[in-house]
Parts: sequence; structure tokens; C-alpha cells
Amino acid sequence: MEPNERELIHAALCGDREHFEMIIPLFSRKLFAVAFAILQDRDEAEDVVQETFFRAFKSRWRLRDPEKFPAWLVAVARNQACSILRKRRTVPLPDEAPEIADAFAVKPDEQTAGDDLHAHVFSALAKLPEQHRVAVSLRYLEGMSHENIEAAMGLSNGALRGILGRALEKLRKSLKPAIAAMEGEL
Repeated sequence: MEPNERELIHAALCGDREHFEMIIPLFSRKLFAVAFAILQDRDEAEDVVQETFFRAFKSRWRLRDPEKFPAWLVAVARNQACSILRKRRTVPLPDEAPEIADAFAVKPDEQTAGDDLHAHVFSALAKLPEQHRVAVSLRYLEGMSHENIEAAMGLSNGALRGILGRALEKLRKSLKPAIAAMEGEL
């Protein structure tokens, strides 16, 4: 964490509303990625981001160390998203995963070769178990460090590495036919 960011977070944690508003753009995208990885719904993920910042501001006094703020914020978003997921009456079963993947699909008339690969990646990502989706999204889409992901997800280093390894292997298997087909077109 950069010194300016640390000072900004410290001021926000001390109750400076203006500084707190300045940190929102720094973390919004990361929180959205966490919420979306869990919920697979853009509107609900956006609601989670807003609720996370609201809760963080209300309970900011609990956290004194600015270094822990990013991981704490991600944990709040993850817990909020999981809470919404538990409240849903219907949870997709593994055999319904293609329906979730359809939410990511690009319409055929709007696709280019790059879009097609993009759609396949998001489809494969949607088929992963929630914990795997969150870990992959945080690590590879948001670029979070292993330490921050471990803290946010409540995992040990070995557990996170195992989850990422299994998730990447599933993604490779899922994407292999699409990549082979695309290479055949070239």
C-alpha cells in the first residue's frame, strides 16, 4: 500500500467523510468483482458495493490499521454477497450452470473473435464453484495479492493455492475445446 493511500485510509477511518468518499473509487471495482463472482448478477453486485461502503463507514472505528482495510473491506463485501445468496429461494444447481453462463454470453451478431473467447472465459468462470470463482476473480481479474485474498476469504496460504490450482485446472479443461476451435480458424 502506498503512503498516500495509507494516509487517506487512516483519515477515513478516523471519521473524515471527505477522505472516505475519496477511497470509494479505489476499491469499488474490486468489491464489484467479489460480489459479482458470488452473485452472478450485476444489479445485486452493485447493491453489495454500496452496502459495503455504508457498513464500512458505520463500523470504521473497529479497524485501526489502515494496512488491513483493503482485506477487511473485501471481507465485508463477500459476507454481504453470501448473505444475499443465502436469502435467494432458488439457487442454481450444478447442472443449471449453463443458464448462469448465458448471462455472460455475447449475442452472436455482436461477437468478434476476441469477444467469442471472452464469452467462453466468462462462461467457464461461471461454472466454477463460488469459492473458486471468488478466488480466481480476485487474483487474476483484480490482481490482489495472495495475502489479501487469504485475509478476505479466511483461508490459509495452502488452501488458497489449492483452490486456485483446482480452479485453473477446471478452466483449462473447460476452455480447451474453444481454444482449439479458434486455433483451427486461424
